[in-house]
Amino acid sequence: MAHPLMPKATAVWLVDNTALSFDQIADFCGLHALEVQAIADGEVAIGMQGLDPIIGGELTQEEIDRCAGNPDERLKAAEPKIKLPKKQKGARYTPVSKRQDRPDAIAWLIKNYPELSDAQISKLVGTTKPTINAIRDRTHWNTANIKARNPVGLDMCLSMDLEKQVAVARARAGTVHAKKSTKKETTETSPTGD
Repeated sequence: MAHPLMPKATAVWLVDNTALSFDQIADFCGLHALEVQAIADGEVAIGMQGLDPIIGGELTQEEIDRCAGNPDERLKAAEPKIKLPKKQKGARYTPVSKRQDRPDAIAWLIKNYPELSDAQISKLVGTTKPTINAIRDRTHWNTANIKARNPVGLDMCLSMDLEKQVAVARARAGTVHAKKSTKKETTETSPTGD
C-alpha cells in the first residue's frame, strides 16, 4: 500500500481529528504504533501542522467513518483523482560526467555483440547513429583514446535492458538465418530444366 506523501503530518491530523486507533493510523501512515502514540502524547512532532488527507485526496471521510467504529479494520487509500503521466519514451538524458564514457560503451557493445542494430545500441546508451558508425569505422575524433568498457559497469544502462536487447537481436538473427537456410535448401532441391 502506498503511504501518504507526508506521513507524520498526516498522522498528526488523524490523531487530532479522528477516533482511529494508533494501530490504524500507524498502518496507514507507515509509522510504528509507538510513534503515533508519542505524537498523541505530544512527545514527537511538537508544533507540527497536521495535513488533512481528505483535502489531499489520500483518504475519504467514509473510509475514516468505516474504520473508526471497528479497530480491526484498516484504512484504504482513496483512488487518485489525477492520472499520473505515463513514462515517456524518447531520448534519455546522460549526465555530463558520463558523456565521455559513451564512446567506450559503444565500442564494447560493437565488439561483444555485433548482432545489435544501431537502433538498439542507440537506445541502450543514448547516442546517435552517426556516432556509432564513426566508432565502428574508426573515424571518431577520439578513436585513439577509446577503450571498450561494459556499459553496465559504466552505469549507462541496466543489465536487464542489455540482456533484453541482446535476446531480441539474437532472435532476429536466428529468424533471418533460418529464412536464408530455408531459401538455400529450396533452391538446391528444386529441379532444373535440363
